[in-house]
Amino acid sequence: MTSANIRPASDYPPGGDAFRHRHLIGIAQLTPWEISYVLDAAEQWVDLNRAGAAKHDDQLAGLTIINAFFENSTRTLLSFEIAGKRLGADVVNMHAAQSSVKKGETLIDTAMTLNAMRADAMVIRHGSSGAVQLIADKVDCPVLNAGDGRHEHPTQALLDALTIRRRKGKVEGLTVAICGDVLHSRVARSNILALTLLGNEVRVVAPPTLTPPAMERMHVTTFTDMDEGIRDADVVMMLRLQNERMDGAYLPSAREYHALYGLTPKRLEKAKPDAIVMHPGPMNRGVEIDSIVADDPVRSTITEQVEMGVAVRMACLDILTRRKRGVAGWN
Repeated sequence: MTSANIRPASDYPPGGDAFRHRHLIGIAQLTPWEISYVLDAAEQWVDLNRAGAAKHDDQLAGLTIINAFFENSTRTLLSFEIAGKRLGADVVNMHAAQSSVKKGETLIDTAMTLNAMRADAMVIRHGSSGAVQLIADKVDCPVLNAGDGRHEHPTQALLDALTIRRRKGKVEGLTVAICGDVLHSRVARSNILALTLLGNEVRVVAPPTLTPPAMERMHVTTFTDMDEGIRDADVVMMLRLQNERMDGAYLPSAREYHALYGLTPKRLEKAKPDAIVMHPGPMNRGVEIDSIVADDPVRSTITEQVEMGVAVRMACLDILTRRKRGVAGWN
């Protein structure tokens, strides 16, 4: 990091300099203060959503947002749709199953078609790493990455950071264990980038077959023993076992995986007594996490993560369209 980028995370510059990016493609492009700026912006939407006031907001009235999901999703699509509508935008969902991509249209052709529709912002989810950046390079409006291949899922990392900050009172100086199928997880990659950038100790806990190579380059400590990996952790973040992305013999069986890496009440005792449990969903109950842990009203943040997701996505849509809307200081 250059000296120009050394700035406390809570101290961000005024106006558009607080978030200088036209698109949100990944956490890797952000500075600590830009992450904090988004989290602070999201806080207001948490309160307004809980009060039922956000749905009457018209900040994005007259703007059209296209949610183009080339990969199936339920919670992320719904979250972005609700976020856009609560800001007053017109939201159009495009599902890959009904798109011309299924008929052989190239991604570039699809990008050009979407651009011709003159949307004011696009939210893209795609199964190939780099696809969202390719589309962003071809369109004239802000693009938000809702997940691309094994690359990144930036808004998930931001909502997780917001959840941690609200539960722990801070999102720096903590020990965070990210456990499970790290190899196939864009959620893990974005969280590692965000949490290390904010000054946390991040551990990766996974079987050797599900641990990406050269993880030390991402400034994390790797563990193959689950009990050791979560010992004295402040946050235990479980990942879904992504069987649909596995084309080889990564695991002997789901039962053995649960025995070695499943988060059970007994195993959770290794973490700090006030450790929180996270999961991006959807969960494989009884595989990577036991229901009694997932549904723990004190330790589990899983439903809270969903709530924070709407607020964070509202903040991102608001911030990325400010130049379009001519907000003072964002020209």
